[in-house]
Amino acid sequence: MTTDLTRSTAAELADLLAQGSVSAREVAQAHLDRTAAVDGAVHSYLHVDAEGALAQADEVDRRRSTGESLHRLAGVPIAVKDVMATRGLPTTCGSRILQGWVPPYDATLVTRLREAGMPILGKTNMDEFAMGSSTEHSAYGPSRNPWDLERIPGGSGGGSSSVVASFQAPLAIGTDTGGSIRQPAAVTGTVGTKPTYGGVSRYGLVALASSLDQAGPCTRTVLDAALLHEVIGGHDPMDSTSIDAPVPPVVEAARRADVKGLRIGIVRELTGEGFQAGVQTRFDEAVQHLVDAGAEVVEVSCPSFTYALAAYYLILPSEASSNLAKFDAMRYGLRVAPDGVADPSAEQVMAATRDAGFGDEVKRRIILGTYALSSGYYDAYYGSAQKVRRLIANDFAAAFERADVLVSPTAPTTAFRLGDKLDDPMAMYLNDIATIPANLAGIPGMSVPSGLAEEDSLPTGFQILAPAMADDRLYAVGAALEARLTAAWGGAILDRSPSLAATTKEA
Repeated sequence: MTTDLTRSTAAELADLLAQGSVSAREVAQAHLDRTAAVDGAVHSYLHVDAEGALAQADEVDRRRSTGESLHRLAGVPIAVKDVMATRGLPTTCGSRILQGWVPPYDATLVTRLREAGMPILGKTNMDEFAMGSSTEHSAYGPSRNPWDLERIPGGSGGGSSSVVASFQAPLAIGTDTGGSIRQPAAVTGTVGTKPTYGGVSRYGLVALASSLDQAGPCTRTVLDAALLHEVIGGHDPMDSTSIDAPVPPVVEAARRADVKGLRIGIVRELTGEGFQAGVQTRFDEAVQHLVDAGAEVVEVSCPSFTYALAAYYLILPSEASSNLAKFDAMRYGLRVAPDGVADPSAEQVMAATRDAGFGDEVKRRIILGTYALSSGYYDAYYGSAQKVRRLIANDFAAAFERADVLVSPTAPTTAFRLGDKLDDPMAMYLNDIATIPANLAGIPGMSVPSGLAEEDSLPTGFQILAPAMADDRLYAVGAALEARLTAAWGGAILDRSPSLAATTKEA
């Protein structure tokens, strides 16, 4: 029963719970048992809340036993990226500067999960303050890819992608600032969605770059992502950037899975040179599957995408420099006294704390952002990057006049080995070359598994982009592709993971 429950999708678990075939406690316990068996190797979690999850599950069972009407996902457990504030649970953002901090409030997204009756299993590992593409920049050690434990699970949300890929949770919450939901999904064979900017509340999300950050679902199927998106989406008066509009009909679109007559735009600048051969091959095959399902393919050009990476790595560090200034040792978190100073000033304590509490990648980006915002350089760097951002939005607008959705490979390569790119920041940053434009423009994006690359038998991802507030198009295309690939591969791609097969046997 334990193995069956952990292998079930969220939609399947919801049906079992509604039928009374299984209790919410049994579902939560099965996933906690799975975590006890495999997370020592995968390191998806920074904090597991077994007691809290079981208590929440028991409450769902009690309410169900009285005949109370419950949310469809009530009793389906979930893991939450450690960048979301969770009342009574540690929230560290993968950083030592917040080690031991327990928020007195919940993020709006977490409140909605609790109101839906979804037990929170724990907080997942991440690159420190969401800065990275491999989860190697976590102050608490890297997460590992369940397909190959010597490879990265993506970043910054590698904990959320690996917790789903290793069947420790059926659902997880990630955040996407430049691809941190979609790129991890691509390299772990899972589904990841970045909703339209403002479509999911950012209240209680510890900010990296406020104009780019967006929380969203990490799941094993497109329908599961839609069901979770429906829970967490919608207007929030606590968030000034929240869109006051209904959540698009994402669940209906996922169930419909229809692409007949849909125009699929292949972005010329996001394919071909620079992409691993196996990644490109699986992408081309996925496009053909959509054509066979009735879609029409056109090629579009977005020339400003060439400058997206450079613009992003000026805008993000600039916003991060401002947002991270509040971690000053004065109000909460770590406080370090400077060595050899008998009566240190506030400035000396702040400097010593930030030096000890922040990792190298965070320091690198703070310095870069502070420089870009400094007097005499603001217009040349930050101002110019914002102009490029407008050009990218214009390119998207023009492309969407010719196509209903745009597609590309999600990441240029499959998962690389741990340590391979730690000493080369630019090589690390290039992993997000296909995902960054969507964040700069605020449009929604999704990555769905597109198969295994021939060179290394590791997962590849297929990225779908849609206009703002047309998130339902992602789910229609993603579900159609998922159905065809599942049929072609004879089952879910995750079932082919050798590491998962081994850890399941051990469990």
